[in-house]
Amino acid sequence: MTTWLVTGGAGYIGAHVVHALTASGRRAVVFDDFSSGLASRIPVGTPVVRGSVLDQEVLTAALTEFGIDGVVHLAAKKAVAESVEHPLYYFRENVGGMLSLLDAMRETGVGRLVYSSSAAVYGEVDENPISELSDLRPQSPYGETKVIGEWMARDSGVAWGLSWAALRYFNVAGAGSDDLGDNSIANLIPMVFSAMDRGQRFRVFGDDYPTPDGSCIRDYVHVVDLAEAHVAAADLCERGTAQGAYNVGRGVGSSVLEVLAVVESVTGVNLDAEVVGRRLGDPPASFAATARIEQEFGWRASRDLPAMVSSAWSAWQAHRA
Repeated sequence: MTTWLVTGGAGYIGAHVVHALTASGRRAVVFDDFSSGLASRIPVGTPVVRGSVLDQEVLTAALTEFGIDGVVHLAAKKAVAESVEHPLYYFRENVGGMLSLLDAMRETGVGRLVYSSSAAVYGEVDENPISELSDLRPQSPYGETKVIGEWMARDSGVAWGLSWAALRYFNVAGAGSDDLGDNSIANLIPMVFSAMDRGQRFRVFGDDYPTPDGSCIRDYVHVVDLAEAHVAAADLCERGTAQGAYNVGRGVGSSVLEVLAVVESVTGVNLDAEVVGRRLGDPPASFAATARIEQEFGWRASRDLPAMVSSAWSAWQAHRA
């Protein structure tokens, strides 16, 4: 049985990864500073180390104490707008954290890494679906930190044999259970729920894009599918053959108005959304080419948009109660 350290393992995505690793027969150890993570998300009996990924000594001690075989690195700051306002903070946290982790891994001989990257590495694209060979043109400091993290993993692979896989997430939604919901309001679906709770009309940024209904199109993937992709990546790393980046999405685009229609169907609430002007920097469409991960991991997303919204709504209601 291999043991994997999950940085950010008390977060929304991280907790799902911990559950999926445990279900796969692996041992998971959570490493989190609990700045946004919740202890209640962590499975009972899972070892927990409280610490910052900027603290190399604490990381090294954790890797040694628990006999770690591999690391899933999710701990990072991820708000695009905040990264524009505070770029140095994002470089310190995300790039500095990656540097501390890789130094600790090299020092302790841990040679497997699953890295949480993002579709933000692509920026605006010339065509869809977006493949892993597309140019990387991030449009925010957040996206830039994710590109740099991929480079650091790649160069570590060359220098000291790190087996690594970077997962470029598209838009993550849903919940594996009511206690694992997304409690932030940085993503579309929880933003809609939050507006509903406040009795406010949800704002749609633009309905004049060159898309079938005029609203932006994105690729939404269920968080449980995403967690299972991490397990598949861990499999590849354990075989020592992982060396690259992979899109994690459904390969299907859904527009903002389509998502809102599913929310109305699931909740029974008429949203009466308000259309306002476009938001600066929003590309008309962005969805993933998924052939590489399907072929090399044997992984494919299986849960659809209604499943995402239904599970997210159930978790939202449970959190609100």
